[in-house]
Amino acid sequence: MDLRTFLMQSPDLSVMACADEFASEWKRKRLSKGVHLTRQEQPETDEFVLLEGCLVSSICDQDGKEVSVGFYVGPCVITPNIARTRDGLSLVSIAATTDALLARIDSDLLSNRMISSEPIRNWANGVLRDALSRKVDREWCLAALKGAERLTWFRQAFPGYEDIFPHTLIASFLGITPVTMSRLRTGDK
Repeated sequence: MDLRTFLMQSPDLSVMACADEFASEWKRKRLSKGVHLTRQEQPETDEFVLLEGCLVSSICDQDGKEVSVGFYVGPCVITPNIARTRDGLSLVSIAATTDALLARIDSDLLSNRMISSEPIRNWANGVLRDALSRKVDREWCLAALKGAERLTWFRQAFPGYEDIFPHTLIASFLGITPVTMSRLRTGDK
C-alpha cells in the first residue's frame, strides 16, 4: 500500500490535498528480513508507518534475555517515538521478520506539522491513543490471565498472527515458555 492511500483511510486525513502534502514529507525505507529498524539504547528520532511486511519489537534485559513487546503487520503505524524512546534513545529494538517497506518522518517535523494542521494533529493523537491502549491491554493480559487465557486473548487481539510470526516470539510476548505455548496449541486440536 502506498502512504497516501494509507493516510486517506483516516477520517482526519481523508481530504486528498491534506493527505498528498503530508505524504510528500515522508521518506521511503526498505528493510530486508532480519535487519533492524531500531536498536535498543541507540539514538532514534523518527516516526514510522509500515506499508508492507512484518516487524517485531523487543526489549533485551541486562542478562541478554530478549522479550517480544510488539508485532506489526503492514499497513500500520509503528508505536510512536514518544512511547518507544527516552531522551532520544530507543527503549526497544525493532527488526523485520519479512522484507519490509516503510515510510519515515522526523518526529520533530511531525510535531511541527501537528501544531500547524488540525487534521494531522487529530490523526497523530489518535495513533498515540491507539498505541497506548494496546500497551494497556497487554499489561492487563499479563497481570490478569493464565497461559491458556493469554493465548485466547492474543488470538482475539491479533487474529492470524500465529500464522505470521514465530511461536517463540509470541510465547515471549505472552510471558510463557515456548514449551507451554506448544502445549497450549496442541491442546486446542
